[in-house]
Amino acid sequence: MPTEAKRRTVDELREQLGRSSTLIVSEYRGLTVKEIAEIRRSLRKQDVTYTVVKNRLLRIAASDTRGTALDALLVGPTAIAFGTDETGTAKAVLDAVRPFKQVRITGGLLGDRAIDADGVTRLAALPSREVLLAQVAGAIAAPMATTAGLFDAPLRDVAGLITALVDQRAAA
Repeated sequence: MPTEAKRRTVDELREQLGRSSTLIVSEYRGLTVKEIAEIRRSLRKQDVTYTVVKNRLLRIAASDTRGTALDALLVGPTAIAFGTDETGTAKAVLDAVRPFKQVRITGGLLGDRAIDADGVTRLAALPSREVLLAQVAGAIAAPMATTAGLFDAPLRDVAGLITALVDQRAAA
């Protein structure tokens, strides 16, 4: 029979899973409590929560919210980073655990889709969502600006010819 503390933990995990769009799963074997606290402090500055979890309790919480995609990643001592920005979360986690060679990223979850450790690394290499949106907006606006310039060019040329003609007449 589950204890009240375990029920509360599962409820808290469900709440975190509901708020987060990105989860990065890592194996923290070999870290001291002080080192884990250092990683947490580093990630908190980036609005990422780093939590050491019991695999069984997380499976129970995830079965209601994310399905079974997370189950394959929950092996060994597990710590989960919960974040809302996909690329920002991946970058923050990789930067925070880089000094600790014993931490191994095992994968992640984007929405309800699992990605492997290489996928997390590739995700961290992407520009942020704001930069990507700005690039898309620029790609859409560039042809329109070129077209406007092409339509404006003949009018500019006519104005230049009239100005040159007026200057020539004034000089004569």
